[in-house]
Amino acid sequence: MAVYTTLSAADLAALIGEYEVGQLVSAKGIAEGVSNSNWVVETTGPGGAGGRYILTMYEARVEAADLPFFLGLLDHLSARGSPVPRTVHDRAGAAYRTVRGKAVALIEFLPGVSVDEPTAAQAHAVGAALARLHLDAADFPGQRANAMALPHWHTLLAACGEDGLYSIDPGLPELVASELSYLSANWPRDLPRSVIHADLFPDNVLLLGDKVCGLIDFYFACTEVTAYDLAVTHSAWCFARGGTYRPGIGEALIAGYQSRRVLSEAERKALPVLARGAALRFVASRAYDWLHTPRGALVTRKDPMDFARRLSFYATDGDRAFSASAG
Repeated sequence: MAVYTTLSAADLAALIGEYEVGQLVSAKGIAEGVSNSNWVVETTGPGGAGGRYILTMYEARVEAADLPFFLGLLDHLSARGSPVPRTVHDRAGAAYRTVRGKAVALIEFLPGVSVDEPTAAQAHAVGAALARLHLDAADFPGQRANAMALPHWHTLLAACGEDGLYSIDPGLPELVASELSYLSANWPRDLPRSVIHADLFPDNVLLLGDKVCGLIDFYFACTEVTAYDLAVTHSAWCFARGGTYRPGIGEALIAGYQSRRVLSEAERKALPVLARGAALRFVASRAYDWLHTPRGALVTRKDPMDFARRLSFYATDGDRAFSASAG
């Protein structure tokens, strides 16, 4: 989440007036993430009871043609009982509107806080919630190709250039070249597929204690190898600051997942490679953003070397880490 586009108070008030949520009280930009412009919006609420929402304006990475999939998925999962926010439809029943040529949507605000260093109990709960998401999405009719699959990692990293990667860290070009070659030759093919979140970082999970209250930010959701989603989540949750692997968190995450959906033997064996791919995916997008984020954007760039270190861990110790988790 971030703010790339500025909307005036009058723009925001007029937009909120198109929904049955009362009048605008306040709107505050959110300076996190790199994909969309976001505001926390407070209104007088239906009947004056007060209401809180997330207003999202979709920037370059999100195509308007994908919004029926994203927003329909939220409504589908919410109806099934998964802890995801529902889409607020406007007075005409539309899930999104257009402002200044860009699509915008109003999303339910869910309670909870994101954690920086999860406990094993929290990791277990997140694993279980992710498995429930996969099961609840089983009858969702939408399909969307993964726009951040392995071919796109090649594209992003090529756009960074060897000199650009070197400017981030002298060892990064060699690591990237080696891993792209390895993953292109070894990427798993015949594994179960489903709709996945594909970006379940700690800041996309809202917790109250050990309870998952919300899974948010579904704008990378797609139809993909199901176990890849667990690998993405593992790479995002199971490392301390500085890149040290936290085995207890990894084991709890996978145990939580398997408490609701048991991995096949093929999926378990593929996890080390899938995790290397997950780490490289975030090296690629973060390196690109590090080099191309526009000046003046209200956004914090994220260090690609954080995931380069995780990638190196999976390349050397991934088999052992996931073997311990499976046991």
